[in-house]
Order: sequence, then C-alpha cells, then structure tokens
Amino acid sequence: MDRMTTDLSPDNAVLDAETARRVEALIEEDEGAANRLPGWLGMLVSGLALAMSLFHLWAAWDIVPTTVLRYTHVGFVLVLTVLVFPLARRFRHRVMLWDWVLAAAAVYVLYYLIAGGDALTDRYVFPEKMDLVVGWLLIALVLEATRRSSGWIMPAISICFMLYAFFGNYLPAPWTHRGYDSERLIPHLTITLEGIFGTAVDVSSSLIILFTIYGAILQATGAGKFFVDFSFRLFGGKPSAAGRTVVLSSFLLGGPSGSGVATTVTLGTVAWPMMKRVGYRADDAGGLLAAGGLGAIISPPVLGAAAFLIAEYLKISYLDVLRMAMVPTCLYYASLLFMVELDQRRIGVMPEVAEAGDGLGALTRRYGFHFSSLIAIIVFMVWGYSGTMSVLYATGVAVVLSFIRPETSLWPRRLAEALALGSVQVLNIAATCACAGIIVGVVTLTGLGLKFSEIAIHAAGGSLLMTAVYTALVVWIVGLAVPVTASYIICAVIAAPALMKLGVPDYAAHMFVFYYAVLSEVSPPTALSPFAAAAITGAGPYRTTMQAWKYTLPAFVLPFVFVTDPDGVGLLLMLKPGMTWVTVVWQILLATLGLAALAAAAQGQARWRLTGWERGISFLAGVFLVFPVLVEGIAEWITGRDIPSPHWIGVGLFLLLLLRQVRRPAAA
Repeated sequence: MDRMTTDLSPDNAVLDAETARRVEALIEEDEGAANRLPGWLGMLVSGLALAMSLFHLWAAWDIVPTTVLRYTHVGFVLVLTVLVFPLARRFRHRVMLWDWVLAAAAVYVLYYLIAGGDALTDRYVFPEKMDLVVGWLLIALVLEATRRSSGWIMPAISICFMLYAFFGNYLPAPWTHRGYDSERLIPHLTITLEGIFGTAVDVSSSLIILFTIYGAILQATGAGKFFVDFSFRLFGGKPSAAGRTVVLSSFLLGGPSGSGVATTVTLGTVAWPMMKRVGYRADDAGGLLAAGGLGAIISPPVLGAAAFLIAEYLKISYLDVLRMAMVPTCLYYASLLFMVELDQRRIGVMPEVAEAGDGLGALTRRYGFHFSSLIAIIVFMVWGYSGTMSVLYATGVAVVLSFIRPETSLWPRRLAEALALGSVQVLNIAATCACAGIIVGVVTLTGLGLKFSEIAIHAAGGSLLMTAVYTALVVWIVGLAVPVTASYIICAVIAAPALMKLGVPDYAAHMFVFYYAVLSEVSPPTALSPFAAAAITGAGPYRTTMQAWKYTLPAFVLPFVFVTDPDGVGLLLMLKPGMTWVTVVWQILLATLGLAALAAAAQGQARWRLTGWERGISFLAGVFLVFPVLVEGIAEWITGRDIPSPHWIGVGLFLLLLLRQVRRPAAA
C-alpha cells in the first residue's frame, strides 16, 4: 500500500498519520519527546526560550564574562529541558510538580554559581560543604536533563567515568590512577572550566545556539522549502532526476540545518513518491535518503555541532574548519552522484518525472534570495569577522531579506516564534555538551587520554595504519550509543591523541574522529537516519541501513586518507608546506577516480552490469587510487618489497575496466 500521496509536487507531498507517527517517534529518539504545552504553560516556556535566545544574541554583540555566559547558558538549558521534556512519556504535554522542583533547583544552582563569583572559583581546591552539595545537585540535574532530551546511554556512560575517577585506584595497570574523592572530583567538574563548564559548553553557549537560531530563522522564512523545490525544478523530467534531486537537496538543506535526521525526513516526505514512480525500491530509496541526511552533517557552511568543537579544541577559526571540510564534502557528494548515475542503469529508472508548479526561472526570481543563507556566514568570516559575529550578522541579513516577499516576512510575532524555536532546538545538544563535560573532566583529571593512547599504540604494534583502524572502531562503537556531538567529544580526548603521538597532524586526527563520529547516523542499532527513511518508504529498517552503508562508502574510506597518506592531508588543507597546487589537484583527481571505481564495485554496475571479476577489478582500482600509501604498506609487510607508483596501477585497472565496458555489446 502506498504510504504517500500520489501527487509528485513537493508542495503537496505529505505523510499519512501512521507513518508520521513512526517518523516522529524516531525523531524523538534522537531529539527527545518534547511536550506540547497548551495555554499559559506554553506561553511561559516560549517566553523563557525567547529570553534565552535574546540573551545569547546580546552576549554575542556585547562582552559577557566567560563564566557568566556558561553558567547562564547551562541554567537556561536545565530549566527549559525539565519543562519541555517530560520525566517519562506517560507524563507528556503537562508539567508535573517534580518538574517545577527541578526547575527551581536549576535556578538556585545558577544563582549560587554566579553569586559565588571569584571567591567560589578560588576555593575549589578546599571547597565548603555547600559547594559540594550544589556540585552534586548540578551533576544530578545535568544527568537528568540529558536523559530526558537524549536518552539514558550518555548519562550512564558519564556515571561510569565518575566511578572510574572514584575507584580507579583499585584497577590493574595501565588503567590505574591514585583515586579521587568527592572533595577533589566534584569541584573539578562543577566549579572549574575543566568539567561541565568546559570547552563543550563554551562552544554550545557561544556558537552552537547562534547557529540553531539561524537555522530556525531560515526555517521560518521558508528557505528549506525553497531549496527542495529548487532541486525538483532543476532536475525535473530527466531520467535520474529523483536521485540527483536527493543529492542536491541534501546539500542545500544540510548546509543551513546541520541535522541528519531532519534532512532525511524533509527529503523523504517530498522525494519518495517521485523515487517510487521512477523505479527505486523502497530500501534503495531509503538508503539514498539516509546518505543525503548524513551529508548534511559534513556540509558547509554549518556542518554538525561537533565541527564547532573542532575549531575550539584546535584553537583555529571556524573558517579553517570549513576549509578543511570543503574537499571531503565535494568528494562525498561526487560519490553519491556516481551512485545515482549507476542507479539509473542498475534499476532502469523511468525517463519521465512530472513537474508541477512554477518553473525554475520563476521560482528563482521569487525566492532566490534564500541562496544568501549558504554564503552569508562564509562571506562575513572571509571579511574578517569571528564565527560568532558572522552568524549574528548572517541572522540579521536573513531577517532583513525575509521582507522581500510578503509570505516570508518575519514580522515581530513570527520572529519571536522563530527565536524561541532556536533555543528549544539547542536543548538536547547543549545538555549533551554539559554531560560530556563530566567525561572530559574525568579524563583530564585522571590522565585517561594518555593511558588510552599508550594502550592503543601498544596493541597496534606502533603501526599507524592499525592504530587508525583501532581508533575508527572505538569511535564507531562509541557512536553506536551516543549522538554525534557526544561521540566526537569523548573520542577527541581519548582516541585522537593516539594518532597524534604517531605523527598525524592534530587537525587530521580530529577530522578523522569527526567523520567516524558522524557515521553513527547510519550505524545500527542507533541508525536513526536510515530508520526514519525506512518509516517513510515502508522498507525494512535494517535493509535500508545496509543500503545506506553502500551509499556512504566514501564517508567510511576517506578519513583514512587523512591519517595514512602524507599527501592526503592536502584534501583537508589544500596546501601545506612543500605542497603545490599541482599536487593538490592530482590528489583530488586520484581520489575522485578511486571513489568512482569503488562506487561501481559497490553497485555492481558501470556502463553495463559488472561480472564478478570486473567487480573485483573495480574494487582494486579504487583501493589503489584512494589508498596508495596503504597498498605500499601492505605490500611491504607481505613481500618485504615496495610497489612502485600504486596509483598508476589503479589508473591502469580503471582504464582497463572502462575499455572492456565500452567494447561490450549491449546484449552482454
């Protein structure tokens, strides 16, 4: 039974009630089961959320002391989280007595921290009894806020790390440490800027919330709808229009949103009817939609929340992070396009796609100003403004440009609603950042990061390749249990140092961790993007996940280029000392050809369907082109001899495959 309407227009595609319910449940698994509060309660929560947005916009414009900004940010997050997210699902859409108690406790903690001032900070080594009581209360509130908004796994991991801090002295070497009591651990986590109020909350309070406000403004102006409509119109009536539309729409939507699940659901709602009509199977369509959603997290100008943390950990500008993400993002989407073109031949998509509504020219003339949202932030950063000021000014530009069309205008009421929504959307990320601060605080206090690095390097026998493999597995496993942001924070302080000890540049190590943290979006049992796509298409969730893995192959393989190939970092930096533009272009060309070969191997399709040995040749060509250093290392390990110029072998294999495909008759 068709779960979607038969109208192919993106303006009219909707989900039926049952599918909408399942999709909403999956989104709530990622973002928490939020209340819909009626009457004065709803107005109160909206007012608090609006106040939170206004405070952070003011803090971005004016100078606010670091501790005050972080304390106030966490205070807002705790109060709003216990009011917006219920204790359990059966208490939804109402505020219970205990919610008011927790909100009051959060306000008291905020008052105690701000009123304590420098005196509180100065006595963290010898805390007073009330300091410890408030500290324990703050930790309990953070754990509960994270549980309500993101699930129980992250709080459980944080509790395990605290137990490690308390009782690690009883563990055998190399995991042991001297042990810490409450008087040492609790102030470290709750008073200093090394724990809950550390780097993650700093980024959440100064950047992430501004970007969620920016995204909410764009959502209110209809930018997301325009991007989807534009993609449909641009590729309408072409054989592979459905797949190309998903790829382009995911980039345009993902840039401003930075949310994988939201992008998947938005695309699936409007694209699945068209994909079904041209011949996509439900699991193929779901896999491509999920792959597009994952691309949203690695697409400039926003990337995911973890990207802001990369800039802070490395002490570089956010523009540098965007620059590092540019080529990998282009390669990722190039690989998706290869997959789409091969889909056209593999499944034989039908050549006609209906196009409804205004033409491309008319649509662009009316709403083309939304494209400014893709470049405004970057323009301001290139102009010399900080990331904070750039997103602030870009938000102002979006508000001003909204008045170009009457239906997009943000008059005070709509603007207030958008600002309030921006704060609500940051709650689960901000709570996760605060909870991750507990883990980071334990790691810095106990030296666990250095211990783990030594263990990983020893287990890998000092091999960079095996250390990278172990690191990828650790990040992937952690990503199965926690959101992308939390996965990156945990592994950035635990796993990344192992790579850096073996000579990998810090930026390459952190980008490696970031990309594997992102893979949690398509990795069961928490593969929320494929599961959401499966709910829309009606396919099996695990079959959809396997298809998503196939489409996201470049996201799995590209990070190894960053850390194993000395010239591979050119894909991040474009230029490094001793590297010319010729070398950079050559690296990009090799990677593109290699990804095309890997795409053909994954699809089992080139111009014609590949035989078994042709598929093997295509895979080998891809490996030799993308991982020449890896091939050299394996060859030397097995034979004791080097393979000269493995990338040329890859080029030769790829050309051989193409020649055979061109010469093969259609009947074959």
